[in-house]
Amino acid sequence: MELDIQKMIFEFIGGLGIFLFGIKYMGDGLQKSAGDKLRDILDRFTTNPFMGVLAGIFVTILLQTSSGTTVIVVGLVSAGFMNLRQAIGVIMGANIGTTVTAFIIGIKITDYSLPIIAAGAILLFFFKSKRVHNFGQIVFGFGALFLGLEMMGDGMKPLRALEAFHDLTVSMSSNPILGVVIGTVFTVIVQSSSATIGILQELFGEGLINLDAALPVLFGDNIGTTITAILASIGASIAARRAALTHVIFNLLGTAIFLIILPLYSRVIEGLQSMLGLNPEMTIAFAHGTFNITNVIIQFPFIALLAIIVTKIIPGEDSVVEYKAKHLDPIFIEQSPSIAIGQAKEEVIRMGQFAVLGMEETNNYLINKQQKHADTALQIEDAINNLDRKITDYLVKLSSSSLSESESELHSTLVNTVRDIERIGDHFENVVELVEYQISNKVLLTESALADLQDMFTLTTTTIKAAFKSLEDDDKKAAIEVVKMEEQIDTMERSLRKKHILRLNEGKCSGQAGIVFVDIISNLERIGDHAVNIAEAVLGERH
Repeated sequence: MELDIQKMIFEFIGGLGIFLFGIKYMGDGLQKSAGDKLRDILDRFTTNPFMGVLAGIFVTILLQTSSGTTVIVVGLVSAGFMNLRQAIGVIMGANIGTTVTAFIIGIKITDYSLPIIAAGAILLFFFKSKRVHNFGQIVFGFGALFLGLEMMGDGMKPLRALEAFHDLTVSMSSNPILGVVIGTVFTVIVQSSSATIGILQELFGEGLINLDAALPVLFGDNIGTTITAILASIGASIAARRAALTHVIFNLLGTAIFLIILPLYSRVIEGLQSMLGLNPEMTIAFAHGTFNITNVIIQFPFIALLAIIVTKIIPGEDSVVEYKAKHLDPIFIEQSPSIAIGQAKEEVIRMGQFAVLGMEETNNYLINKQQKHADTALQIEDAINNLDRKITDYLVKLSSSSLSESESELHSTLVNTVRDIERIGDHFENVVELVEYQISNKVLLTESALADLQDMFTLTTTTIKAAFKSLEDDDKKAAIEVVKMEEQIDTMERSLRKKHILRLNEGKCSGQAGIVFVDIISNLERIGDHAVNIAEAVLGERH
């Protein structure tokens, strides 16, 4: 029988494409159905490493990718949402959660993949409800996953006639390291351990590979999946790089342990297969699940040690921005509302410091165009939004407590100030986006325009600093100064607009540059308005 290599390759890569699309589409549908609360789940339920493991399992089942969970974790650690120990727990849980895909594949319902896709399509195209759409997406992705698997399986069937492939599987049986390398490399290329384990299940199901050769490939798949976290951590904070390195060490250690006990492990899986009457695909799923669960059980007691090791390998300060509220203890609302209002004020001042930091990072991005400044500014804006929600919730709960007249006034001031700071964050985010537009469209601002922007940035940042200081010290004199400074910002904005029109008329700058310039000064002027709102609240003049 002559091999049709082209048909084989096309069926395999086409099937792989459909499989990856199915997993992604199903994961997106599950994520939307979960109400996009994944970050909240990870934030709320990672109080300790054990809870982190459970959260990691749950989120990975929803995302259908351990890499996706690890990338979120890298972002959350980088942002200070969770510490390294909590992150290690989540990463361990992600490794268990990703085995669910292999169990789904083991159910062997490839014969029904087309009707499942049809059912998904009906839900997607004939219903208006968003909830039904999300469910349709899950069903469609589920069907596509099995259709892709079937196509890959059909593409790989002719391999049994290839002598070279037979020799390779024999080599992998006698040399497990080769299997680990093949599994790692293939997963790095495909960027999905679920796909490579799906392929392994098909190969084993077709009898193209024996268990002794399949298990090392499975270990390699787990090492290869760490590449996504490594890529996500490049250029990220020290904490993010540590989280990614933890993922690598965890899977390398697990592989090393299981390679040592490979003959015993192989017999255990064979015993499970005959005892439970498992089909070949489900046998690989059980092997994958057993490997990851055992790996977590073995390494879980050493989370603190893992954290110390990666901290030693990657030294330095931990997180850039501390997202979580530091002063909002709910016990004070019941016990002592006057302390609670003081705590809320501390947190608002801290939120204000973030706004100043965000302004400085935005200004740095405008000057030197380095991406790290944009990333930090957007991270700070995210932190401000988080504190906005947390402080507002706290103040709402506090409003039902018995407060004195002066405390009630302070309460009202804080509620309004939180809103102003949140808006300041929105405005410097707008400026970051304008600079991004400037870079991507190669818009050039004249030196004169840049100098003008620097002047206005300096004045605006000084004004918001003074506004927060007047609030912190309840200093009416300082608040009056803020009102005067804000008048200077308004005057400066009007004068810079006139200068800009002159530059345009003289042909010194383009229309695009003009739009960027005017929008930046407009955002800075609005930031000044929010600073004066805070000052007026201190003066008791807010309307």
